[in-house]
Amino acid sequence: MAGWIDNWCRRHRHAANRALHAVGIPVLIAGLALAVVQVVLWRWDLWWRPVGLIAASYLLQWLGHRIEGNDLGEVIVIKKVLGRIYADAARRRQNHGD
Repeated sequence: MAGWIDNWCRRHRHAANRALHAVGIPVLIAGLALAVVQVVLWRWDLWWRPVGLIAASYLLQWLGHRIEGNDLGEVIVIKKVLGRIYADAARRRQNHGD
C-alpha cells in the first residue's frame, strides 16, 4: 500500500492536479454509488445522471494530468498493454540560467 501511495504522490505533485483530484474522486464515487442505487431501484431512464457524474470526474482528473504533464493511471495501463510509450511522471524543467 505504501508503494501505491508513493507512486500516486509522485504523479500528483502539482497543486492544481491535486485540487482537481480532490473534487474529481468524490464525484466519481458519487456517480458509481448513484449508478448502484438506480440499478437497484430499476431506474434505467435516469442513466444519464451517473454517467454525467463519472464523465465529469474523469474530465477533472484528465485536466489535472494535462496540467501535471503525465497520463491518467487508466491510460498508462492501456498503453502498457499495447506496448505504447506513456508518461507516468511529469518531467521537471531545469532552469540552467541560475
